[in-house]
Amino acid sequence: MSGFVSLVGAGPGDPDLLTVRALRRLGEADLVLYDALVEDQLLELAPNAKRFYVGKRAGRHSIDQEGIHRLMIRAAERGQRVVRLKCGDPFVLGRGGEEALALEAAGIAYEIVPGVSSAIAAPALAGIPVTHRGMAAGFAVLSGHATSAYGPAVDSIAPGSLTLVVLMGLRTRVEIAERLIARGWSAETPAAVVLGASHEGERRWIGTLATIANAEIDTELAGVIVVGEVVKLASVIGASHAIATTAAAANHRVR
Repeated sequence: MSGFVSLVGAGPGDPDLLTVRALRRLGEADLVLYDALVEDQLLELAPNAKRFYVGKRAGRHSIDQEGIHRLMIRAAERGQRVVRLKCGDPFVLGRGGEEALALEAAGIAYEIVPGVSSAIAAPALAGIPVTHRGMAAGFAVLSGHATSAYGPAVDSIAPGSLTLVVLMGLRTRVEIAERLIARGWSAETPAAVVLGASHEGERRWIGTLATIANAEIDTELAGVIVVGEVVKLASVIGASHAIATTAAAANHRVR
């Protein structure tokens, strides 16, 4: 008897931002393997499932990736409907590709359920469009957790040519800013940090590459860094957008 695995993107955290298919798969699940930053509100949408935490946080012990593969495969081989619940989108710095390959190799039936990536959602919720006519025709998403991850990308991007969105980069923001400036980016390039996007208490910091080092930021929170001229739009779009979003969330929260 063979089960089925759904690699599901949970979006930035607000249940209202789940896709319809993600909501359906959670309701049908026998087992949910969930990441760090997935909140209880999302897990409550899987009332009949066993829930097992498999998240990874910097500097903390956690199950390794091979262990996650084994859990998915064994559960599916027992005929269970498995949801691998990942923050954002499974294929945006989420190791969803590795999990899909493991399921392929094991002959397990599976699907990909895309999610709203925080690389786009966090800036948008802070009033920052990652592309805007006359300011940025494209954007690049970087992993900021280590120099080996962001270094080659930073070095290959012409200064000011794209909006840069950095995930997992709060602890390395100083090094990233210094590297960008050394590569020719102006120290006055607008920069933003969005913390807790789509969550209650969401907040943002706005400054420049020169001042980001002095920003008072809790690096234990989930945060996204945005660098580029589009950050200037937050002062225009952000205020009214935040009010509208808060009001809509209060009236239409998924229950």
